[in-house]
Amino acid sequence: MMKDNNRPPAEMPDLFRECFRISRAELWADGIVHAVGIVLAITAGSALLALSAMRAAPAEYVAVVFYVASLLTVLSVSCAYNLWPVSTVKAVLRRFDHAAIYLLIAGTYTPFLAQLDGMSAAAMLVFVWVAATLGIAAKLFLPGRFDRLAILFYLAIGWSGVVIAGDLAAILPASTIWLTIAGGVAYSIGVLFFVWRSLRFQSAIWHGFVVSGSALHLAAMMDLLVINRP
Repeated sequence: MMKDNNRPPAEMPDLFRECFRISRAELWADGIVHAVGIVLAITAGSALLALSAMRAAPAEYVAVVFYVASLLTVLSVSCAYNLWPVSTVKAVLRRFDHAAIYLLIAGTYTPFLAQLDGMSAAAMLVFVWVAATLGIAAKLFLPGRFDRLAILFYLAIGWSGVVIAGDLAAILPASTIWLTIAGGVAYSIGVLFFVWRSLRFQSAIWHGFVVSGSALHLAAMMDLLVINRP
């Protein structure tokens, strides 16, 4: 039997359903939330990079660059995917949008893990990036599959840092720790809206929590590398 090369991607039926469900007002709201997030990432991210340049160690600074780059990537790809009309291009953007979440999780962990020495920090860094790489590969090459499992995988990687919470608490300022936890909680609460597809303005609300979590983590890094750094 010949393979049907014209068959649409596996995720296209979901995109068609979303197209009919989302109103113009919801698209506008989602676009505004993304615009706020991108402006925040550019302005606050640039300030963080500029102010920490003379305070952070080289490894710390590289880690922060990775974080800011991952945040801008997530918000930009998400904006393109969510506002693009239903098409094969949107299906491809969906893959990159979902894959970029793993990139952001790993990118967020890296500046904090750069504060630690020893095997536990190295093992955690390897674990986070290997897990993120596996997640990215699954989203890019197995689109539309394991989507429910992926939500649990996002949360599992995101909160995996609790295994070295004691090590981090010993060296990080209390304000940095609380800002970091608050950011994680914001992302986690947002997941409830990510899966609540029938809720009106669901996408804008979910991305509002993403922007809030990102702002809190940016504040945590500013607190760590600038405010509490001699």
